[in-house]
Amino acid sequence: MTIALSLILLVYVALMVQLILGYDKVKTFKRTAVEPKTAFSIIVPFRNEEKNLPRLLQSFSKLNYPYKLIEIVMVDDFSTDLSERVCIKWRLDHEFLDTTLLENLRLSNSPKKDAIGRAVPIIKHDWIITTDADCTVPENWLLTLDNYIQKHQPEMIVGAVKYKTKNNWFHKFQQLDLLSLQGTTIGSFGIRKPFMCNGANFAYTKKLFKEIGGFEGVSKNASGDDVFLLQKATKNHLDKIHYLKNTESIVKTKPENDLFDFFMQRVRWASKTSGYQSSYAKFLAVIVLLMNLGLVICCLLSVVGNFDWSILLGVFSAKYLVDYWLLHKTNKYLLKGQWILPLTTSIIYPFYSSLVGVYSLFGNFSWKGRQFSK
Repeated sequence: MTIALSLILLVYVALMVQLILGYDKVKTFKRTAVEPKTAFSIIVPFRNEEKNLPRLLQSFSKLNYPYKLIEIVMVDDFSTDLSERVCIKWRLDHEFLDTTLLENLRLSNSPKKDAIGRAVPIIKHDWIITTDADCTVPENWLLTLDNYIQKHQPEMIVGAVKYKTKNNWFHKFQQLDLLSLQGTTIGSFGIRKPFMCNGANFAYTKKLFKEIGGFEGVSKNASGDDVFLLQKATKNHLDKIHYLKNTESIVKTKPENDLFDFFMQRVRWASKTSGYQSSYAKFLAVIVLLMNLGLVICCLLSVVGNFDWSILLGVFSAKYLVDYWLLHKTNKYLLKGQWILPLTTSIIYPFYSSLVGVYSLFGNFSWKGRQFSK
């Protein structure tokens, strides 16, 4: 067991160091004063979001961007609350913004992909941006995207997402978990092996969407409207896929307040892994799971006296240091270097990650009041 754990640790550390070095290759983009030219169609799929929609829509109304270049398409995925009424009232109060409200058309096992697919044929502009109903966007979001597009001519842009947290440990745990995912995302772009993104801050051209066949071939997975589209695009359009690293483009979202909802969310995210088209992404996911599962198993063996505590502590320390290195870099960008010491989180994380990883391979999950099977 010691040899196996040591080998997994070596591979894990090598992969993390690679991502850390890749992180530094993604340079911060500095916005300059140029006239906005890019027209955007913002697509927001939603289901039962009456509490969150007002904040998102309010942030749309505060965008520092010419309204004539903005189109908002809201897609209602059969909400059973007052979400539709919220959208209608907001649209009447903000007639200066071109807003369309659609009802989703279910064609697959993935409501969100169906919602985006429903909106794409009717949008007016070539640039599509997706975000979520429980998010808020910064006022210079579109201005920064336009600036980047004018300078670099990409066809797909991945942006950052962070939580707006309260001062409690559960929210801080989720923030650190998201930091690790965001750091991995940036690092993978730096080594030219992008495989991860977040649909809450994701932009691409309608032209590229059609060229890669949209969600054709990836609709069997309930989620993954972001990562599967990204991985399809990397096959023939890698040079046109960019990461936008700029603090004015970071979208904020809400952490979960319920432990079960949090677990189901993470299971839903992890369930995408089996559908990855990137061999690098699959290998990384396997190593991360084996690393965390190995620590859990060896911890249990140590409790019954069948594994050396000193070896376990050494392996944990090595993992902690390399993880902290990546978290520290990501923290400087997303949270402006807020002081963090994720020791407690790092002790709990292997148990949490192992449970989510193993459960996602075999278990079902619930999402927005619906049940989805593996």
